Amino acid sequence: MPPPPPLLLLTVLVFAAARPGCEFERNPAVTCVDLQLRTCSDAAYNHTTFPTLLQHRSWEVVEASSEYILLSVLHQLLEGQCNPDLRLLGCAVLAPRCEGGRVRRPCRHICEGLREACQPAFDAIDMAWPYFLDCHRYFTSEDEGCYDPLEKLRGGLEADEALPSGLPPTFIRFSHHSYAQMVRVLRRTASRCAHVARTYSIGRSFDGRELLVIEFSSRPGQHELMEPEVKLIGNIHGNEVAGREMLIYLAQYLCSEYLLGNPRIQRLLNTTRIHLLPSMNPDGYEVAAAEGAGYNGWTSGRQNAQNLDLNRNFPDLTSEFYRLAETRGARSDHIPIPQHYWWGKVAPETKAIMKWMQTIPFVLSASLHGGDLVVSYPFDFSKHPQEEKMFSPTPDEKMFKLLSRAYADVHPMMMDRSENRCGGNFLKRGSIINGADWYSFTGGMSDFNYLHTNCFEITVELGCVKFPPEEALYTLWQHNKESLLNFVETVHRGIKGVVMDKFGKPVKNARILVKGIRHDITTAPDGDYWRLLPPGTHIVIAQAPGYTRVIKKVILPARMKRAGRVDFILQPLGVGPRNSLHGLRRTGPHDPLGGASSLGEATEPDPLRARRQPSADGSKPWWWSYFTSLSTHRPRWLLKY
Repeated sequence: MPPPPPLLLLTVLVFAAARPGCEFERNPAVTCVDLQLRTCSDAAYNHTTFPTLLQHRSWEVVEASSEYILLSVLHQLLEGQCNPDLRLLGCAVLAPRCEGGRVRRPCRHICEGLREACQPAFDAIDMAWPYFLDCHRYFTSEDEGCYDPLEKLRGGLEADEALPSGLPPTFIRFSHHSYAQMVRVLRRTASRCAHVARTYSIGRSFDGRELLVIEFSSRPGQHELMEPEVKLIGNIHGNEVAGREMLIYLAQYLCSEYLLGNPRIQRLLNTTRIHLLPSMNPDGYEVAAAEGAGYNGWTSGRQNAQNLDLNRNFPDLTSEFYRLAETRGARSDHIPIPQHYWWGKVAPETKAIMKWMQTIPFVLSASLHGGDLVVSYPFDFSKHPQEEKMFSPTPDEKMFKLLSRAYADVHPMMMDRSENRCGGNFLKRGSIINGADWYSFTGGMSDFNYLHTNCFEITVELGCVKFPPEEALYTLWQHNKESLLNFVETVHRGIKGVVMDKFGKPVKNARILVKGIRHDITTAPDGDYWRLLPPGTHIVIAQAPGYTRVIKKVILPARMKRAGRVDFILQPLGVGPRNSLHGLRRTGPHDPLGGASSLGEATEPDPLRARRQPSADGSKPWWWSYFTSLSTHRPRWLLKY
């Protein structure tokens, strides 16, 4: 039989290529084997195949590869950022998913999203984006049947959880919430009140759980001019769970009451931007919840997954404050994070909170704890470190007392006159106490808020039982609901306004000083500010580099419920060099939180970052020796230069 004409042969080949039975030419059948890589043990699948997408042909070859070594240390290299997302993304390439004798590739859009979010973390350590995370080479589109390698992280959290039949949508279930249940409730609540609420993540815990926030505002996601920002944080200690539940209930209450037309709640949400973070330590909660209410020990689950106490993990700025306070003319507010802090172990949860605080101009905050029944306020660290109990006030002692009383004075149990009750030993103090006068510790979140930003934070101990039984939760909510609302409303005490130049242009980072209180606050990028102040007569000064200072006398009546409006118009200085104000511009190290300093000004280069840059003699980055010591393969693909 003579050979077919060339045109006929081409037609046959095209037809064969189009047949479903010939799909194996592009995606051939393979043998699936059990996934045995420790670093990838939490992947969303259990089977892979050889050779891999990188042509590795055995477990031994994979585990000895530079790519696998990188995945195993990525969390430490990036200081907790993008964990475990990038590791799971890399596992999808090093150990591809195998189902039914076919290899499934991960989705390209997941890779592209992570690269956009995580590229700055690689730039910070002078490392190139790994070649095996090339979004176009090793990933595919949804049309081609890709899968989400991060699906296990979401753990079905997208699915809604139906309420029991017959119950109204305003129903609040007073029970303990697992991580998945908490996320579902917060997302469902934000969906019900989409015009005044949204959820967003500020980062992930060490074990990869989202640190999920629900926000309430008349314009969710936007900072509005002169609208103060408030944050409430629960569960910083994983086994202190009452605060976690109170904030979950509060979110549902705010949404329901707003929809029902409650004038107090509508006024609050229309004039205040409220951020609720029910669980700062979701990993620790899992440890505590495994033991359960009534069985949990005093410390089981307190720390995060790295065994770090998150309320001892913040920079110690209080010691620096005490040093600066003795220096005449030196500023003792907006203290920069010392560079040596970053050489220690910084939890990703701590870092997420600090970055959050630098992103949003918070005015007021509360951290909800358990173990006693009292409200404490800064400073938490004693002026004399050897003193375990010593009254150590801030310059805003009067205001912190007012904030603390705003919570305690409407809490029925804190006002109970019995000294035999939980927290009875604080009764003579009005159930409030200066933190260091109770017990002194360093590295706390409240001191850091006050000394690094404009934010005033108190600590609320909600009860003597750290993990209360479920039947006690409704009563706890009834005791704390009014206190929570009353506390948030105190953000509207004092003064607020806008600082602008003579042309009406906002002046950001201008200083607002109050005579007699050695603690300045600074204006936000839009020039607006909020200064919490007790009733009385105050001399307020606004000043900024290159402008003359403006002084105003302000009288705040005792019964005033709304912040007084005090605007400032600054006039430029005359011709000549622009004078800078003593102490305003700081030249401390730039912290690796991915932004400007707390003052929003340019600072000197971070010595840590400088160490990470290649030297003039062409030497390799600091991490290079680690990889070359563990593998015979030199991963030059990680070098940017």
